[in-house]
Amino acid sequence: MLNALEVITTVIVGVMVGVEFSVAFVMNRIFNALPEDSGQLGRAHGGRMLGAVMPFWYIGSLVLVAVWAVAGWHHHGAGLVVTAGALLMLSVIMSILLLVPINNRGKTWTPENRPADWKEQMNRWDRWHYVRVAVIIAAFALLAAALA
Repeated sequence: MLNALEVITTVIVGVMVGVEFSVAFVMNRIFNALPEDSGQLGRAHGGRMLGAVMPFWYIGSLVLVAVWAVAGWHHHGAGLVVTAGALLMLSVIMSILLLVPINNRGKTWTPENRPADWKEQMNRWDRWHYVRVAVIIAAFALLAAALA
């Protein structure tokens, strides 16, 4: 049973990393290259769509890692799992304090109501998102190493 939990948790965290990596290095670059207001509208829609799903994914991943850490406490790699859990907790805290407030504003913007500094706010979100992606990649790598 522990083996199934380990694999499922690693896959779920890995897919989350892939989605967030894609947002950072693929989708946002596509949005930035779109003409006129299309990029801002795309970011707003993405913020609404992913903003509805990602809290469950982040918290769910953290819960799965915590269960793995408790269930596998006396097994090989427990320290790696606990460290991965701490990194995922950091990513949740970063999200709540730094990224979600910007996302909550940005998902409501249209070309008619967006603030003058909307690009600066999106750039700030991007910078924090790069850091968050690095944190969750590290957590995923630790989980993968714990499987070995």
